[in-house]
Amino acid sequence: MIDKQTIYPIVEQGLQDSDCFLVDINVAPGNVISVEIDNNTGVDIERCEKLHRFIEAHLDRDVEDYELEVGSAGITSPFKVVAQYRKNVGNEVETLTTDGRKFTGVLDRCDDTGFVLSVTQKVKPEGAKRKIEVTEEVPLRYDEVKYTKYLIRFK
Repeated sequence: MIDKQTIYPIVEQGLQDSDCFLVDINVAPGNVISVEIDNNTGVDIERCEKLHRFIEAHLDRDVEDYELEVGSAGITSPFKVVAQYRKNVGNEVETLTTDGRKFTGVLDRCDDTGFVLSVTQKVKPEGAKRKIEVTEEVPLRYDEVKYTKYLIRFK
């Protein structure tokens, strides 16, 4: 079976001098290799095809047969790398923490250890007749998040 660690440097080399970044590599039984890439403006099919050809040129089917899929990270797929968080700063996201808390808010900022969501909620202050909107910052570490994904709203 082809090892994921064999594919990784090939993909990194294939992405050099491009605006794309690696999201994930998966090698399933039967040597089914899936490579997921992304960039800040969206990945087109030509970019996937170019990387596909580059990877194929660096693997030998005579040594070990494989199936290769190269695609972009889905818009509704959970984020897997910090670069996806950076790409989505300013966008509305949904986050589920490992302890079961769910937040919907704007991804305010991120760094290598975590990110901050601006979460707006309607609350009724004591003695008030109506609810008011209150925005609070919710800092989270990547290791306490089960998933974060881009939130699509049709208004």
